[in-house]
Amino acid sequence: MKKNTFIFDMDGVIIDSEPIWREAQIKVLAKQNVTITTQDCILNTMGKRIDDVAIIWCQLHQLTIAPKEIEIQIIDLVVQLIGIRGKSKEGLYQLLDYLTQTNYTIALATSSSIPIINAVFDKLSIATYFKVVASADNELYGKPHPAVYLKVAKELQVTASDCFVLEDSVTGMIAGKAAVMTTMVIPENKDDPRFTLADEIFESMIEVIDYLKEYN
Repeated sequence: MKKNTFIFDMDGVIIDSEPIWREAQIKVLAKQNVTITTQDCILNTMGKRIDDVAIIWCQLHQLTIAPKEIEIQIIDLVVQLIGIRGKSKEGLYQLLDYLTQTNYTIALATSSSIPIINAVFDKLSIATYFKVVASADNELYGKPHPAVYLKVAKELQVTASDCFVLEDSVTGMIAGKAAVMTTMVIPENKDDPRFTLADEIFESMIEVIDYLKEYN
């Protein structure tokens, strides 16, 4: 039986927000007299839930501020920056339209919190495409645990074998694979050998459409 469900990750897949997340982390940590780099963010926090991100930075740099406060500051700045300069990733609207036309059920499974999801959906005007929206904030464990993907499948009353997943990070790819869903990636760093674990690797969502046309 052919798959009928397509589950998007959000940051770095739907919207070009990974640079925004890094900028926010760098600026918030700078207020604590801590200097981090873009590469530090990629290595330590990409694809992770915001509470985990805050804890990681507090532990790595022995900060006395509560992780929750770091979390709030990062979220507030990310929402602000998305509103100012958030842009969709290449091929997003074409893929959403193709999935709609070919009767896929479309869902979102993201590590981001609800305020970030709302900011992205408002900026890109895409909320109506998604039947289910799930945030790992509402799960006991964030990615790379598969909980948020399993939640989507449960809410849609579909099985893992019904689902395509589209991710950009190693953390998210592991979550999709752990959910036993067919996991596609559009990696930021295509040279990272860990992405060979993905079921399919693409350059853009335009290539995803071409793949689905062959699949269908």
